[in-house]
Amino acid sequence: MLTLLSMFYYICLRRRSRSGTRSETLGSRRAVELGQRSALPVTVEVEQYGKEVLDFSSHYGSENSMSYTMWNLAGVPNVYPSSGDFTQTAVFRTYGGWWTQCVSSALPFRRTPPNFHGQDFLELAFEEPVYPTAVEVLETYHPGAIVKILACSLNPFSQNPPADVRWEVLWAGKPNKAVTPQARQFSPSIRQISFATNLLRLEVNCSLLEYYTELDAVILRGVRERPILALYKIPVIDINDLSDSEEEISDAGGLCCRSGGENRQNLGNGFFDRLPYELIQLIVSHLPVPDLCRLAQSCKLFHKHCCDPLQYIQLSLQPYWARLTDASLCHLQSRCTLLQRLNMSWTGNRGAVTASGFCSFMKACGVSLVCLELSCCHFLTEACLEVIAQTCPCLQELNLASCDRLQPQAFNHITKLANLRRLVLYRTKVEQSALLSILTFCPELRHLNLGSCVMIEDYDVVASMLSARCRSLRSLDLWRCRNLSERGLAELVSGCRFLEELDLGWCSTIQSSTGCFKHLARSLPRLRKLFLTANRTVCDSDLEELAANCSALEHLDILGTRMVSPASLRKLLQCCPRLKLLDVSFCSQVDSRFAQELSGLFPNVSIKKSFTQ
Repeated sequence: MLTLLSMFYYICLRRRSRSGTRSETLGSRRAVELGQRSALPVTVEVEQYGKEVLDFSSHYGSENSMSYTMWNLAGVPNVYPSSGDFTQTAVFRTYGGWWTQCVSSALPFRRTPPNFHGQDFLELAFEEPVYPTAVEVLETYHPGAIVKILACSLNPFSQNPPADVRWEVLWAGKPNKAVTPQARQFSPSIRQISFATNLLRLEVNCSLLEYYTELDAVILRGVRERPILALYKIPVIDINDLSDSEEEISDAGGLCCRSGGENRQNLGNGFFDRLPYELIQLIVSHLPVPDLCRLAQSCKLFHKHCCDPLQYIQLSLQPYWARLTDASLCHLQSRCTLLQRLNMSWTGNRGAVTASGFCSFMKACGVSLVCLELSCCHFLTEACLEVIAQTCPCLQELNLASCDRLQPQAFNHITKLANLRRLVLYRTKVEQSALLSILTFCPELRHLNLGSCVMIEDYDVVASMLSARCRSLRSLDLWRCRNLSERGLAELVSGCRFLEELDLGWCSTIQSSTGCFKHLARSLPRLRKLFLTANRTVCDSDLEELAANCSALEHLDILGTRMVSPASLRKLLQCCPRLKLLDVSFCSQVDSRFAQELSGLFPNVSIKKSFTQ
């Protein structure tokens, strides 16, 4: 009876708060701004805009400006309700499926859960912890990328952080794209959580979008006091929550449940013990890691199969970033002795994984590793890279993207990985001396990403070293490198003639008038992707050389040039039959009408022409 009365009282309070007068609403908001916490009733919602962007995986903008950066997401809206391409918004680095089609893209990991869709993320802190009642995201261009919203129990501004940091999913969905690229206010129905929060995390997937998504602001609404229903712990049950999802793993067991004699073992296994060992191995190989851990506790037969190191040749822990700890790695050690590919991207932040815990795992399981994904792993230290260099002699792929807290001297240890084929240093503090040493001792490099590496003083010297030492290079990302000149570019393309991908986006110091782009087109006949984004000097003669010499071209970005005419674009499209992506946004001689005409004539090419309202 008490429970029913509590529910009725809560519903009445909610209706009353929704039907409050405008003056009451304004008064409540003013009270929030003045910090009068005790004066407000518990049912009044607090509305907050983001105060500070704490972390993110990528952004389109530069590390030294505010244009198109994640930092634009803090504060009140800059653009909304306007629609279009605005520099004052937050923009991620990629969109669509173009990047996964490139030769530089890493192979996907097996056993990735079907409900994990995140490709990028950002974390946004607010002024005051509240129990969330609503989250609103103001999307101003090509909305639909958000796939998950999470809340954290940690107050990032507190001087006494809790020992146990929890993340709870407020909302989750699948990748989609809106019917139109126009601005919208995205406010999904969120779950109730048992703690107050002022730290949200948005995960996005832009794979279905036609162009870059742009976010303007995030609003967190909530109450200061715990809702009455939560006080009585009355569960709100949704039929969709009854599936056996990864969230149902108990906190006590963590990601990987303990194995061994301490668990009760059910001896009954049906008729599975009559199947060949290899067939059972094949069946359980389709299970994601948490289910594999659960199954290991069911009986001795499945325990044997689920702990077989052959099941852990590939291991992606990225989907479980919120729950991975040192203890999880410790439980996995005995199973990962044959580990070859490991993805720990996004994991271990805020003390969940320590440098010592990671080093112990690598010492036990790293001897056979050929691929290691560690993007946005802020627990990494110089000692971690030293252990990787010492224990992973076979390593061929290393991704340290957005590990921007690694100190510059840490990158010197990469020189010991002589078999490296793919190295991603996007948004890191690698310095020129360390990079030159890496290129000297890692001559087998095929794919190198140096996008937004702002600590490198002279990219011409880097280009010269690449030309001399890495002649088998197939892809090179120099996005927003500050000081590459025509001389460095000429030396690069003369020595690295197997290049298939070259990203020179926002490299504004290169001038077409020197003939460097014509020389590039003549030197790289295998070229499939070329980004000359925001180089205002690209002209018709450059496109004519590309049309004559680069028939394999698939992706071309010439956003922002003023000197390309419709005629040269038409000729390029006629001579490059494999072209799939052509970005002519902000090309002053190419209007929207002509872009639509080209789209009709060449339906297999996705021609991009962004707009600003």
